[in-house]
Amino acid sequence: MEAKNTLLLVEDEPHIAEGLAFNLEEEGYHVTHVDSGEKALNALTTNHYALVILDLTLPGIDGLEVCDQLREQGNQIPILMLTARGTEQDRITGLSKGADDYLAKPFNLKEFLLRVAGLLRRTNWQQTPPEKKTYQFGNNQIDLETDQAFTENGIIQLTELEMKMLRVFFEQEGKVLSRGKLLKQVWGMSPETETRTLDNFIVRLRKYFEIDPAKPLYFRTVRGRGYRFIQNPD
Repeated sequence: MEAKNTLLLVEDEPHIAEGLAFNLEEEGYHVTHVDSGEKALNALTTNHYALVILDLTLPGIDGLEVCDQLREQGNQIPILMLTARGTEQDRITGLSKGADDYLAKPFNLKEFLLRVAGLLRRTNWQQTPPEKKTYQFGNNQIDLETDQAFTENGIIQLTELEMKMLRVFFEQEGKVLSRGKLLKQVWGMSPETETRTLDNFIVRLRKYFEIDPAKPLYFRTVRGRGYRFIQNPD
């Protein structure tokens, strides 16, 4: 099992831990469960994990102290903190100790799984090797730090939403992405939303990057299914 799919679940209530582990494993993750802060810190010194799901209230060393110690050690593993304390001040305290996200109990299972996936996706981008600051396809180069595109049409300053869409395509290069999936991932819209926004963005990207926008090589339409980005067309 690759480390990117391996999660550390720190939860001292057995029935909660069992339910979360079951649902995470149904999503394809490998879950290691421990029931105390001490065990969590020990596990993190000997194993590699992609994410820590950390209960705030634990016996002995609590979740805040676990966060504090990890960040003091320079460990930047993403942390999703779970707690029954849901006030704004509790959330601020958790985030100030180094948690990357904070979810108050009781929570919706679907939201929990989306938070996990979102943190992992964000981490994958942040772990881009330092020398990999650009993305190249054809004669186009995207500066991932400045959001500038260097194309045959000149230098283009991309908007936040244009970059967000490009990142979705880059992450899932070669895969067919449905209209509904793109609407949800880029704009946070319901997949059933009727809108021309997506089509207008695709037209814009083709004008920026395609030699002949009417015959796209990179941003292709898959009739009846959605769109596919191809980095290296045949």
